[in-house]
Amino acid sequence: MNDSYIKIKNLTRWWRFGIVLFCSLILSVACHRGGSLPVNYQSTNAACRQVEHIAGITCVPEKFERLVTLDDPENAIALGIKPLGAVLSDISSSWQDKLTGVKNIGKIGEPSLESILALKPDLIVGSEYHKNIYPITSKIAPTVLLKFRHSGTWKEVFTNVSVALGKKEVGQQVMADYYRRLAEFKHKMGNKLSKIKVSVVRVYPSNINLYFLDSFCGIVLQDAGLSRPESQNYTASEAKKLFGNPIQVPIGNELVEKADGDVIFIWTYENNVKGNQTAQYKLEQLKASPLWRNLKAVKENKVYVVPSYWIGSGMLAANAIIDDLFKYLVDTH
Repeated sequence: MNDSYIKIKNLTRWWRFGIVLFCSLILSVACHRGGSLPVNYQSTNAACRQVEHIAGITCVPEKFERLVTLDDPENAIALGIKPLGAVLSDISSSWQDKLTGVKNIGKIGEPSLESILALKPDLIVGSEYHKNIYPITSKIAPTVLLKFRHSGTWKEVFTNVSVALGKKEVGQQVMADYYRRLAEFKHKMGNKLSKIKVSVVRVYPSNINLYFLDSFCGIVLQDAGLSRPESQNYTASEAKKLFGNPIQVPIGNELVEKADGDVIFIWTYENNVKGNQTAQYKLEQLKASPLWRNLKAVKENKVYVVPSYWIGSGMLAANAIIDDLFKYLVDTH
């Protein structure tokens, strides 16, 4: 080990110590004002709206210009607002054309405080999973953290985002357009709609999972008037009680018949390249399995590999799923 390496290692240690010290200083000056809910430092600004959320009450500037989202920015973009920074996942690449100029501030669940600080935001929006960094982000800029129970509650989340960003009416119009597109889908499907059972399958590196009624994509399928196979016909509360998970359940290779339907939508997705490669290999193994090849949907060539936005959590992903429904269920017939 040479001297240069030791010096670099020491510098790195001191740099990390400085970051920790900085965060500690911020936390030390954080304070709570009257009432049961904490109010961040912008609460006395007259040109703002008080918004109650999962972490307290925040006064959101009426005319913010430097928004940062601690999650995927798709809901903000759907409302006509392009954030300065956001957490961009592989799912975000599905609407890459809308992300020009948006800086990636980190991984899912791990936004970089240094990156956020460098962007000098005047508003930060995230989910309840970011409560651990709220004392810090709320000192950088007014911060709103919204409730997120699971992906099936995406419409509630979208509505709350629209209210927090002062775009309630825009949000209502976007939601109305969503239902208008679904009405058009139902009209074009006609009598075929009630005759199709749609199976939804995700391939993980180690297993395959079935998605239930109240998953993100399950809600879109419900809104589209599509029914599900018996193996996936569980509400969130039923699934939670039976399987310990409200939106999905793993099945072994010997139970692959439970993945059958008139149509199968299937995808792979992991947060890293190695995981994606392993899941893709698992998918190829699945396709080669005699049990898989014996499924009705496979025999009738009605298995469609779709992008990872099928496990999205916002309006852009929901509309992308509707695009797929038109593509595979309307246009192919």
